[in-house]
Amino acid sequence: MTLLRLSRVVLFGTVVATGCGVTSICHAGRPSTVDDAGSNEVGKGHLEWWLAREEGRVNTINLSPAYGLLDGLEIGALLSRETTTGRTRSAAQFKWIVTPNEADGCNIGVSGGAARLTRPSERIKFANGLFTCNGQGVGSVHVNVGVQKEGDENALRTWGVAVERALGGVTPHLEVFGAQRAKSTVQVGLRGEVAKSLQLDGTIARVKGETTVSVGAKLQF
Repeated sequence: MTLLRLSRVVLFGTVVATGCGVTSICHAGRPSTVDDAGSNEVGKGHLEWWLAREEGRVNTINLSPAYGLLDGLEIGALLSRETTTGRTRSAAQFKWIVTPNEADGCNIGVSGGAARLTRPSERIKFANGLFTCNGQGVGSVHVNVGVQKEGDENALRTWGVAVERALGGVTPHLEVFGAQRAKSTVQVGLRGEVAKSLQLDGTIARVKGETTVSVGAKLQF
């Protein structure tokens, strides 16, 4: 299975997906592919949208909302369209943080969901284990270990590792993610708040000799 196919499945957010990265069939919080073990507070959420140039020179438009339904439980979705081919994809995901959310400490969570792609029609199920350690002044480390299954094919193992650290008003990150029988991807990204509750972000990666990029925004509510 190619990394292009992996990138087409949600990571929501987050296992979310993605960095879960996606790694990543789930959509993680922008601009990461590897997901973090954190969730929105009850009654709060966010809306992400981004443009991406993926492997094979495929251009996509993406929209992904997420909402804190219960304490530690977040639900989300992804809607995406390839403007180059007209292919669409959609996904739904949940993320449950098993341990209390710790701003300075380690958290454990799980996520899972399903995605549907068109032209040709494909259905994918995925599940991920999420692990995050945060340290004030030293940044955060995120680890994802998961599995995905497409139709009647055998399940494939997925994984991802990411590190990030705030530097003034911006937060850069570096992540490595991949799947069984697929070449790993190294990706870098940057995010920063430009107004209250509004974030701008971007990523760049190298996949099979091609450069993939994305630019987007995140609005919290």
